Amino acid sequence: MRDAELYRHLLGLAEPWGVERVELNVSEQRVDVWARHTDGHRFGCPECDVALAVYDHAEERVWRHLDSCQFMTYLHARAPRVSCPEHGVRQARLPWAQARSRFTSLFERLAIDVLLATDVTGATRILRISWDEAWSMMERAVARGRQAKGPQAPAHLGVDEKAVAKGHRYLTLVCDLSQATVEYIADERKQASLDGYFARLSLAQRAAIEAIAMDMWEPYVQSCLAHVPEAATKIVFDRFHIMGHMGKALDQVRKSEHRSLRAAGDDTLVGSKYLWLYAQENLPPQHRSRFARLKASTLKTARAWAIKESLRGLWDYSREAWAKRHWQQWYFWATHSRLAPVIETARLIHRHLPNILTYFMHPITNAVSEGLNSKIQTIKKRAYGFRNREHFKTAIYFHCGGLKLYPVAHGIPG
Repeated sequence: MRDAELYRHLLGLAEPWGVERVELNVSEQRVDVWARHTDGHRFGCPECDVALAVYDHAEERVWRHLDSCQFMTYLHARAPRVSCPEHGVRQARLPWAQARSRFTSLFERLAIDVLLATDVTGATRILRISWDEAWSMMERAVARGRQAKGPQAPAHLGVDEKAVAKGHRYLTLVCDLSQATVEYIADERKQASLDGYFARLSLAQRAAIEAIAMDMWEPYVQSCLAHVPEAATKIVFDRFHIMGHMGKALDQVRKSEHRSLRAAGDDTLVGSKYLWLYAQENLPPQHRSRFARLKASTLKTARAWAIKESLRGLWDYSREAWAKRHWQQWYFWATHSRLAPVIETARLIHRHLPNILTYFMHPITNAVSEGLNSKIQTIKKRAYGFRNREHFKTAIYFHCGGLKLYPVAHGIPG
């Protein structure tokens, strides 16, 4: 009798539920507990919550609960069913578990904490559950969290792609730049990929979007223009992607010049690849003296580096008019540099200049999205990759979605 009372408290059962009996199996390190409700109690219809008499009982089911004294604990019960005039025969809600779950809500809360702290394989060993059971809990947690959150349109969006496999296979990520969360994931990086996010939103929600940071990828631009009112004044091409284009142009100049110098027996540029790609303030101390000599030389690479560094100054201005003046001077210098990769990149940037200068109206970048990309890469590495793309999406939402993952358990909020 005392065992029944103890497990009633451990399971958090309250009227009309109580513990009927407890069985301990030492050889299997297992405790089985049978719960039963009092006779004559009326249960609410799960659809409309009207209190109804018990119609019948479902077959006995078993739920895994938190371990007790290191023994795996299982709860047994026959769930009552009610016959609702409006909704027909339905199983009544059970206080200890969510619908269609084989685990109590308290166990699921523990499992979510463990899954957040480690990979799925590690969680299965700690919790003594199967790989499929762990993934099922993750999927339910994500579905529950996304349903509770609903379609949202943050004021500041970040749109970026994430490579998921070799062969130019991508996911499109939409991020909330203020909360640093992933709001939406779609396959590929096509216009339709981003269209799916906007299709979930009402016109009022789309109109409330203040700014969207992205790279200069035309399908994303067209999707924003098609769905977001006044998108032409809200798109902000990310400064870090733009500087990435300049970094690639600089590296092309270096490669070409390095080949020419090596052919003439000159090793000046040997081992200097990454020195040119550093921002000046981030250059490691041990390389500063050598780099000072390189950038002061008459090398084409030194000239390309100076042009790249000058472009960084565009975002240092507080007013668009001064930034435009800087741009005009820089553009003349870059297009008259006689460095083909630099000229090509300068013209690329010029074609997208209006939505680069929107930065001065909406000073946002995709730095948060890039940070989330790094976190996602860690998730992927920790799992040794994902063969199933849907599992990868689930893991991203689970770890980066900012979702309320927990089920409600015995009065504890989710």
